[in-house]
Amino acid sequence: MGIKGRIGRTALALGVVTAGVPAEATWMRATSTHFVVYSDSNAEKLRAETAELERFDLLMSAFSQRFLTDVTDAARNPDRAFNKVTVYVLPSIASVQQFARMKDVAGFYVPRVTGSIAFTPRQSDSVGENALSPRIVLFHEYTHHFLLGNSTLALPAWFSEGFAEFASTTAKRDDKYWIGVPAQHRAYGLLEMDKQLTMGQLFAPPASMTSEQTEAIYGRGWLLTHMVMFDPVLRSQLGKYLTLLNSGTKSAAAAQQSFGDLKALDKRADAYLKQSRVSALPVSASILPQPVVDVRALTEGEAALIRMRMESTRGVDGRTAKPLWAKAKEAGARYPADPVAQGWLAEMAYDAGDLEAAEAAADHAVAADPTSSQGLLYKARVHLARLVAAKSHDEAAWKEARSWIIKANRAQNNDAAALALFYQSFQMQDAKPNKGAVAGLYRAVELVPQDMDIRFQAAQQRLLDDDVPGAKALLRPLAYNPHADSDNPAARILAALDAGKGGRAALEAAKEKSSELTKDGPKSGGKDGS
Repeated sequence: MGIKGRIGRTALALGVVTAGVPAEATWMRATSTHFVVYSDSNAEKLRAETAELERFDLLMSAFSQRFLTDVTDAARNPDRAFNKVTVYVLPSIASVQQFARMKDVAGFYVPRVTGSIAFTPRQSDSVGENALSPRIVLFHEYTHHFLLGNSTLALPAWFSEGFAEFASTTAKRDDKYWIGVPAQHRAYGLLEMDKQLTMGQLFAPPASMTSEQTEAIYGRGWLLTHMVMFDPVLRSQLGKYLTLLNSGTKSAAAAQQSFGDLKALDKRADAYLKQSRVSALPVSASILPQPVVDVRALTEGEAALIRMRMESTRGVDGRTAKPLWAKAKEAGARYPADPVAQGWLAEMAYDAGDLEAAEAAADHAVAADPTSSQGLLYKARVHLARLVAAKSHDEAAWKEARSWIIKANRAQNNDAAALALFYQSFQMQDAKPNKGAVAGLYRAVELVPQDMDIRFQAAQQRLLDDDVPGAKALLRPLAYNPHADSDNPAARILAALDAGKGGRAALEAAKEKSSELTKDGPKSGGKDGS
């Protein structure tokens, strides 16, 4: 079955308006199985929007099980409930760009062990059939989170972005959801820039592309993905291509071996685009369970700090951390008994290097809520930072600092941030991690597989444990990450392992820090946050 829909020729235009978060807005917080959403929407509207996100997650789980052979059964994975995405809904695309610190984005997603986040606009800066709607933006970003968390293989740029585009247009018509609706918002890239990126060029590394070709990845990636999803033969060829790619074959060579003549594929794609009808998969809305969504207004303390919290969790540096903390400590001083607000303050003070204030805020958070993960972990971070600065060899002091992490873990057994920090505390001490710390690191990766830095740490530990197969499984998505250099540390380690080197010797192939693994900012992780 299909929905009538031909890609129109109206160019997509993204205007820029004055950015900002209205100071007078009444902010609400919605919580569901896989999401925490902050918005200044009214309660019922926010509840409905969050429920739609949960339904989208259900649709992606069902669709991927049917059409993608390399994706795990997300619906049966209980760990996903401990890896919620926190979504911040901003007034406009310009507001999102302000937080992204980039001009050419309409929304962005940051995966990390301390809590993945996404920023999305409430309304588009454009109107009409080809407008980039907020729903499309958010669905696109969440699809990245879904694939990173459930795919067992590394995905190339064209498919990572193409499938996100494919899923993002999921729409409800009457009593059905339709997956694979035409990507009208990519009309300009598909029809006016169609010669910028042939199918053969689509399989090249993004680093070798021009800016115009990089932009065209979204549209051409959607086109090829759409073709593949509704053609069993092409889906089989995709499976072969991904297997070859994850075995070390270069993308272009893997594509030729899998899809055959790429010029013929290009002609087929052009003909596919010109069809008057394209396929879409219908799913009856009645078979989807009603999501449970809790909505509440922010406390006075949370409301006073929400703008600063968004700046903090997006990420700060040496230039921005102190000015942000100066604003936050004044705004939050009136709410010493608010555990969430005090947890946010502890993080901002810590980032600014004010350890005394960070510990005081953490103490306030824990006093108000003994299970406050943020309070307990920032108490630990402060103590660890002092020990590192003092170059301490006092084993009792290190044990005391770790006791706060243990308390956080006992309060929330599946808090990946606590598990990761416990392991990292041994690195800070320059000590060998104990078995519990290593097990905790591996568990953190299971809980938040999207965090590339934690994945890289776990791969290194696997090599130290002489678990080469386990290390390779962790390294492949990093080595073939479309946003990383082709000669990234993970790729060098894999090459060394394939050349017959042992685990420890292979580690010498990657001297640079794991932060080199990604290059594109918003999707590459960032500072701690929760």
